[in-house]
Amino acid sequence: MHLRTYLSARHHNEAWVKGGYIQVDDLSFIKEGFASEIMKHARVKIGMDEINYGDTHFRRTDNAEAINNPFVGNYIMDSFTTEAFGEAYGFYNNFIGMVGMSNGKLNQTAVKGTNWNSPSVYAKIGWDKQVNADLRVRMTGSFIQTNGLSSGGNLYSADRAGGRYYYTLLTENDAMGQDNYATGRFNPGFKKVQAFQLNPFIKYQGLEFFGVYEYVTGNKAAGLTPRATRGDYTQLGAELLYRLGGNEQFYLGGRYNSVTGQDDEVSAERKIDRFNVGGGWFMTKNVVAKVEYVSQKYNDDAVWGATSALRGGKFNGFMFEASIGF
Repeated sequence: MHLRTYLSARHHNEAWVKGGYIQVDDLSFIKEGFASEIMKHARVKIGMDEINYGDTHFRRTDNAEAINNPFVGNYIMDSFTTEAFGEAYGFYNNFIGMVGMSNGKLNQTAVKGTNWNSPSVYAKIGWDKQVNADLRVRMTGSFIQTNGLSSGGNLYSADRAGGRYYYTLLTENDAMGQDNYATGRFNPGFKKVQAFQLNPFIKYQGLEFFGVYEYVTGNKAAGLTPRATRGDYTQLGAELLYRLGGNEQFYLGGRYNSVTGQDDEVSAERKIDRFNVGGGWFMTKNVVAKVEYVSQKYNDDAVWGATSALRGGKFNGFMFEASIGF
């Protein structure tokens, strides 16, 4: 059984329960040895927590989980949401399979007509093997279909902790409060979405590569399905790290991330590019210090809004971060 709480964050300054779940890997509590041959290859998770769509959520900063992220910021389209869910896993000869369903609600309520959602369905398939002492290879593909008219936006806006690039590209007319918790990120804002994410991972000795290909399509007009109302965005990402030291306690690396797409077939194209380069030092297995240089730019098109700071906008600079994870 797992339970996690945010004590304080940029987006929520108050204590906030992230969620929790029950994970079942053995059914011996029913009867000694019950379905033991099946459970060698199976797992069930049920609860209210982050759903297992894509692999980027394993490498993202989420308050104390900054220790899992080799850089300071998360990906531009930050796919992460916490919902009531059930997931069933199968494992066989390094193959991974998962099917899941969530209720589509970020904020749980029993009030009829509030947060009009429908169940979301998602799945993941992959292969993960430590080929030898020097080489590990992993490849996964994930898919999600959100069906509620308010659940589509959750996938890229549900983070409670907030973005790591604080108050970038805001104007005097923009609120400086927690409403701008997502600066530096982009949410397509579709009402219903279909999204696919492909994640290759290769680690050979100290050299590590992690990649992202993500495609999302949906519409912003509630209840409308004609093709002309549908938009799509593509996200690309690539990380290359080199870990060194007797316990790989030091690392250097870079990350490239881009998002391109349209709100619908008649809108102009949006494009965002980001480049990071930096490194880190694990002082202990629970304490990491990082430094990075980040540069992010937006294309010069009125689709961002004639007075928006994002139109043709750019920010760059150095970020320093230390994290304790326990």
